[in-house]
Amino acid sequence: MNRPLLVIVTLLLWLAGAAVAAPAPDTGQRAWLAEHPQLRVGVVLQAPYAQYDQRLQQLSGVNVELMTWVGRSLGVELLWQHYADVPDLERAVRAGQVDLAPGLAQTPAGLRLWLFSDPYMRVAHLVVGERNGAGAVDLDNLGARDPLALRVPSAAADYLRGTYSNLNLQPAASDRQALQRLLTQRARYAVIDEAQLTRLSLDPQFADLAVVGDVGLPTLLRIGTRSDWPQLAELVDGALRSLPPKDLEQLQARWLKPKYPRLGESTGFWQNLCLLLGVLLAVALVLGFSLRRQRHALEQQLLAARQDLARREAAEEALQLTQSSLDHGPVGILWVNWDSHIRYANRAAEQMLGLGMGELVDRPLVEFEPGLHMDRWLTLWRRARNQEEGPLNVETEVRRADGGSLPVDVSLSFLRFRKAEYLVVFLTDVTERRRARAELGEREARLQGIAANVPGLVFRLERPHPGAPPDFAYISEGSESLVGYPPATVMAADFGIRSLVHPDDRESYHASQDAALAADRDWHWQGRILTRDGRQRWADIRASARRLDDGVVAWDGIVWDMSENKQIELALADSRAQLRELSAHLESVREEEKARIAREVHDELGQVLTVLKLETSMCELAFAELDPGLRERLGSMKRLIAQLFQLVRDVASALRPPILDAGLASAIEWQARRFEARTGIPCLVEVPEQVPVLSDAKAIGLFRVLQEALTNVMRHAEAHSVQVGLALEQGELCLSIGDDGRGFDERICRRGQSFGLVGMQERVLALGGRLTLDSQPGEGTLLSVRVPLMNRATLPEPGPATGAGAIAEGEGAR
Repeated sequence: MNRPLLVIVTLLLWLAGAAVAAPAPDTGQRAWLAEHPQLRVGVVLQAPYAQYDQRLQQLSGVNVELMTWVGRSLGVELLWQHYADVPDLERAVRAGQVDLAPGLAQTPAGLRLWLFSDPYMRVAHLVVGERNGAGAVDLDNLGARDPLALRVPSAAADYLRGTYSNLNLQPAASDRQALQRLLTQRARYAVIDEAQLTRLSLDPQFADLAVVGDVGLPTLLRIGTRSDWPQLAELVDGALRSLPPKDLEQLQARWLKPKYPRLGESTGFWQNLCLLLGVLLAVALVLGFSLRRQRHALEQQLLAARQDLARREAAEEALQLTQSSLDHGPVGILWVNWDSHIRYANRAAEQMLGLGMGELVDRPLVEFEPGLHMDRWLTLWRRARNQEEGPLNVETEVRRADGGSLPVDVSLSFLRFRKAEYLVVFLTDVTERRRARAELGEREARLQGIAANVPGLVFRLERPHPGAPPDFAYISEGSESLVGYPPATVMAADFGIRSLVHPDDRESYHASQDAALAADRDWHWQGRILTRDGRQRWADIRASARRLDDGVVAWDGIVWDMSENKQIELALADSRAQLRELSAHLESVREEEKARIAREVHDELGQVLTVLKLETSMCELAFAELDPGLRERLGSMKRLIAQLFQLVRDVASALRPPILDAGLASAIEWQARRFEARTGIPCLVEVPEQVPVLSDAKAIGLFRVLQEALTNVMRHAEAHSVQVGLALEQGELCLSIGDDGRGFDERICRRGQSFGLVGMQERVLALGGRLTLDSQPGEGTLLSVRVPLMNRATLPEPGPATGAGAIAEGEGAR
């Protein structure tokens, strides 16, 4: 039947029938559609499937009409987006910019992105020849003298190469070029799909071409929906099933059937058309009523037939994909008969054994495994046939065609196919596995050697999942020399390293281990352990945490014997404590000596100066009138005595300011006023109204720190103002001295000879307090001292003192 007759029949059937309404969505689907009133449709611009009219600013084509019908059936608004090619469309899907797309062919790669609908249209690949040719063409009968032009690369080219070995294929860059090769006699036939033939048939130069055969490789067009919206896939499938088959045929005929422009110009065409119209009208009048009654049944049968055909074509496509996957997979597959001869081999097995396509068939297995004689093979056959032990697995080496050997993992499984029985042999190349196994063995041996020579105990602690108890996965041989127990004893679940810890240190051990396990962080602990013979040793445990690929958290670490270092450390700590006690004692003696000297200077020298002043005054009263020169000398002597009085007071104040007897707060204000008078730098003082009574040692110690700090400000800070604060905070007395001077780098200062800072630090430590220093270059300096009101010092406090503090030692105090 030619094309005009097909159009007339389709038109009459459409006039005789009624449109079939799409099934109404269920409640859940209606709710989903209500949440998604708009859907984004992506189409690839390729005529006649989809094309964009720049003048009208609209899309047209078979896929556009189909999606418009589906949108009306679902009651949603379609938002159109067009792309240059399929990769651009797939990139848009990955970016979440497209919800569904028509005109897609199902591929393994596409299954990761789309949920494909049932096929709605079948686009055949046609064989085209000259209109005056010999008629229908069978591809099996073509030979080298019948060149066949087609576009390469394409699915049709791959199919013809794999199916027909007799064809002389002529590659072309495009479908148009393939048809031009046919017109220029460079090819006898051309292969082109039905859609492209429809588009190119409108060109007058191709009017003399006709379809002479079918390749047998149809392209099944589907609608792809987003893989994360299964509801949309169900709705689209329902809408496609409700579309009458005749409408799909009309749609395909309107867009995908070749149109030859010269056909309507012939007189015979119109005569045949009129004749066919008359016959068809007569037939329509006779069969109209019966067609109306049978329409519904025929449509249902046609729909069932189309669905069955689509399922078969999908099954064929799936079978082809499966065969391709088997041939190009990494596992070699052999079907072997009971006589050990190979009946089937995939391409992977042929490549493993170094043979060409089909060279493995009918060859015995003993050629590739010399030890597989017939008795052994029959034994394996019986074991696999009984299926008592499940699939048989063995690792062996097979002989390749080039004489080399290949290590493989062999798995045997029994198979009944139709009326025959086979033993399916799966071959897996384990070359890399053997290499990795050898490397792993070498690394394990290297690790064992290193761990055995480490002067300590190397271990690995593993926890399979959060909350599970950890277990020791590895203990080195060093446990024998360290604690006297073999590794197996230490690794036991009821023993472990915790059993070696000294009872007095177990609490700190468990605290550090629990903290490391809870946060999956590194583990560090130092403490005492007991050896098998009861000796006590100091141990240092350090372990690094890391998470493995299977979620297991592992701690790899080592237990060092630090007994000798710990003894040195304890001896050093005792020595430091003794030095600190000696320093505190010397400071106490120094303050007492200063207080004694201050009292003697103030009392003894003051009394002598007072008597001298009285004697001078009496001499002036008695003899000044006798000699004017004597009066002048006596006045000069009185002025010297007054200066000496002031010098005595200054010396006594420097040794121990008497203002300390009035309290630390008064002494701080007095020292600040003296600093202002000497330097001209404003000094802001903040002290509480009530300061608890302090011992002389604490009062003098804080006062000396203040003196040294102010001396450093005067010598080095270049400050414009100073702030001194005294406060009570949580049972501690806090003294702070800050300036806005040039500051300095603490790290450089602490590495240098900062004896002034060391002196202040030691003085504060002797009082049981702590000193902090905060300074940055250009940002000033803040020195803070915190001393407990209740004595926490481990060293004895110095005795009463009334002397003055030491002078800061240059830049070392800063």
